Order: sequence, then C-alpha cells, then structure tokens
Amino acid sequence: MAPWIADQLRTLLAQRGHAWLLYGPSGLGQFDLALALVRAWLCEQPAPEPLPGHPRTASASSEGGEPRAAGSGGAPVLGACGQCASCHAIDAHTHADLMVLMPETGLLERGWPLPEKAQAEIDDKKRKPGKDIRVDAMRETIEFTQRTSGRGNGKAVLVYPAERMNAVSANALLKTLEEPPGDVRFVLATDAAHLLLPTIRSRCLGHAMIWPPQADALSWLAAVGVSEGDAVTLLRAAGGRPAEAQALAKAKGSAKQWSALPRALGAGDVSVLADVPLPEAVARLQKLCHDLMAVHTGAAPRFFDAADLPRHQLAAAALTRWWTQLAQVARTAEHPLNVGLATEFLVSMARQVLNSRG
Repeated sequence: MAPWIADQLRTLLAQRGHAWLLYGPSGLGQFDLALALVRAWLCEQPAPEPLPGHPRTASASSEGGEPRAAGSGGAPVLGACGQCASCHAIDAHTHADLMVLMPETGLLERGWPLPEKAQAEIDDKKRKPGKDIRVDAMRETIEFTQRTSGRGNGKAVLVYPAERMNAVSANALLKTLEEPPGDVRFVLATDAAHLLLPTIRSRCLGHAMIWPPQADALSWLAAVGVSEGDAVTLLRAAGGRPAEAQALAKAKGSAKQWSALPRALGAGDVSVLADVPLPEAVARLQKLCHDLMAVHTGAAPRFFDAADLPRHQLAAAALTRWWTQLAQVARTAEHPLNVGLATEFLVSMARQVLNSRG
C-alpha cells in the first residue's frame, strides 16, 4: 500500500461514521483506499495501528497491557490483519458481507463477480457489459443491506466510481444511505464528485484525497517495479498522479512512446495511437494541447518535457480550434462509429496544428 494511502486509512479509521465519500482527481488511489477501509471494517482480528504523529505508547495501552494506537479520545485505531478468514474472502472476492457496486465493465476488469442475472445475460449475448451502475444492481444492494450479516461482523458496501450511478440508481440509494438498516457501512469513491447528486453528497462524510509529494510518488513507483527514468516520465504524463502513472507503466514501451508522441503526431504517424482506446487517445491529445497552449503563453508544460515539444511557435488560432475539436470528440469517444477512422482523424488534426506557424 502506498504510504499516503496508509496514512489516510489510519485517519479515517480513527473517526466515526457510517458513510464516507472519498473524492479527488483520478489516479490518487480512491479505490485502493475504499477497499482498505472495508477490509478493516470487516476484519475478524483487527490489529492496532498508530495514527500519523501518534505512535503507540504505554499510556494508550489495551486491557492486556499491549500498546494500542492513540486515536481520538485514546480510542484504538484498528486496521485489517490480512490473515483472517474475512481478509482472505475479500482477497478472493467472495466475502458474504461485502457488496462491491461498480459498472459491469469495472467488475470484469478488476475480477469481481457479476450478479447471476447480469452474468447470464452477458453470457447469452443478450447485451454487453454496462458502463454505468445499473438500477437492478442498486436494488440488489439495498436488499443486501437488509439481510443479516453472514459472518456476524457487520456489512459493507463499496461504490466505485460513484459518479457512474445514474439518477434512478442514486435516488434508489438515498433512503438506505441516510438510515442504513442494522450494522452496515458505506464508502463511495469518485473521481468526479461534482457529478453526484447533492443529496448523495450531503449524506456522507467527505474526505478529499491527498496529493502526494513528487519524491514520495517516485519512491513508491520504484518500489512497485517502475524504473527511475520511466517513473519520472510517466508521473509527469499522469499529471503527478501515482496510481495513473503505475497504470501507464503496465503499457509496453509507454514511457518512450509518451516522450515521442509530439514528434510522431507531427509526422502524421497513426501507429502511436493505434492500440490506445479512443477515450484515452483523446485524453492524451488534450494533455498535449494543454501543454502547447501553456508554452505559447510563456508557462511551463505540465505533462511533457519541454524538450519533447515543437521548438517553433505554433499558431494560436490553430491551438484554440484544436482544443474545441478535442472537447467535441471527447463527448462521443466511448461510442465511436469507427475507431480506426476516428483515430486517423485525431492524428490528422494534431499534425496540422503541430506543423502550423504562429
């Protein structure tokens, strides 16, 4: 676990509340923190953990004389042990008292089981996996909260990304979120809190994700196997978001590809985006356009090294027009009529801008 995630976990566990909303830009570890939180809630042999700045001391000891963490009012901060049957069940995605509510595409990507009815419909090719949190899944979740705890240690509901609840799904959750039956706790995680209903946000305790310092992020990336040179490039490509940088590192040759992207697009090379999903391709071009506009106005680039960008002055009108075009393409990027033609169109737009003269 990244150290800044562990620090936030200890802080959250030291506070009371039945519903948390974890929010912040993507790539800061919302899902990792949410899953660690429900692991601690459901753990059958929780272990004391110190709060940041509050080490274990004899003055905050347990009844057996062992040190315990000094939380608010001296209460112990208990984290997941990682060894009990509950922790193993979560690792195996089979915990009877945990409901993970995600779009079907997200469940499949992360290896979590789909509801039986949804799995049967997809297996029978009646429909494709959904990209939103369906109201049927929400109804099953509400029914889950009303059942007796299977392991006798309460129940937990994890919703991610919470902004993928449509209006019907979100409204179905409101009553249960406000007055949960029995010992059930919620954690909602989101990359876009502004898209949630105000009534959802008002029923949760909010926690803004911490943005780690660059040195800490680079140290963690090195610890998870990203080379030093790649880590610097990918962390910049991710806008300083370590989890996103780690995801980029899993793409073959992604660091070199990122640095070469402006030159390749200037030459009209479609291959640099050939294997990239269209929404991600649009996002990369928006980052490039952002940096080019920043350099044009005398500011420093954020996502690319200045040496990787064109040396000549680009036309301001072309940059502005490109930004508007990318925003329009982004609206339909998840449902293109033809991915290949859309990618060629994006590369063609980029080549014209990168070869323009101011």
